[in-house]
Amino acid sequence: MPLMRANVLLLFCFTAALRGADLRLGIIGTDTSHVSVFSKAFNDATSKDHVPGAKVVAAFKGGSPDIESSISRVEGYAKEISEKYHVEIVDRISQLCGKVDGILLESVDGRKHLAQFQEAVKCGKPVFIDKPLAATLADAREIQRIAKAAKVPWFSASSLRWADILPVLKSPGNQTVVVWGPGPLETTHPLDLSWYAIHPIEMLFTVMGPGCVEVTRTVSTNDVITCKWKDGKLGTVNVLRPYGEYGGMAFREKDMVTTPKYKHGYGPMLHQLVGFFATGVPPVPNEETMEIFAFMDAAQRSKENGGKPTAMR
Repeated sequence: MPLMRANVLLLFCFTAALRGADLRLGIIGTDTSHVSVFSKAFNDATSKDHVPGAKVVAAFKGGSPDIESSISRVEGYAKEISEKYHVEIVDRISQLCGKVDGILLESVDGRKHLAQFQEAVKCGKPVFIDKPLAATLADAREIQRIAKAAKVPWFSASSLRWADILPVLKSPGNQTVVVWGPGPLETTHPLDLSWYAIHPIEMLFTVMGPGCVEVTRTVSTNDVITCKWKDGKLGTVNVLRPYGEYGGMAFREKDMVTTPKYKHGYGPMLHQLVGFFATGVPPVPNEETMEIFAFMDAAQRSKENGGKPTAMR
């Protein structure tokens, strides 16, 4: 089966080459600014932020009535990408299947992702799931199970994973790493860190790698979440409520380093997306993504237990 999947993905690329065209991408969920930014980057060759190799050709609107930042924007972004970037708006997710080579699941509401992913995998095309992967660890694990059963490649990541501020923190000599970033809340999401604090959390895992075993979360004005890695190292995420800058520092045996000022940009992640849709190989291992969700789940349980150290599950 893995060989069959690889052959199918190679066929996608070969067909695109014969068309003399870029890979065709479909969007699920037009209720986030990402759909506008990504459509411009892929479709507008005159943009200074243009990313070659793919174009957004179709989108399903979606939307969540109980989230103001979703329902107030879904129609506007759908209209924008349709009029500016010539993206076809479809009525059902199933209508994307014959039109695209890959799918961007962009719905801002993580609670919607499991059901929408269940529809998306029927297309048999690679799927990128924008943050958050899901609203609960159980949903995240079900997405992983469905993808494996369907033999559909997928990955999920924050654009902060490829932030230009992170390389300075990476070193085998790190003993402790501390990162920070904004963490506005959305009350509809039971795993509260998944809504926005996923960004600094992903920064930590990008630097530290997998291997977190025990999480402790302290809540005051801000949230402080510390994890003990299996090799004894410590990693800490400071979640700034509701907003703040992104940054980090790493402590080593004889010195410490601090990140420069973060400059926002999606370009590095979008280039990764093109590679993923062309090959079906996730740039971030699914297992690491699942560990990030287990980290957030343990942090939630630690919070509910008054800040007690809590094992991953």
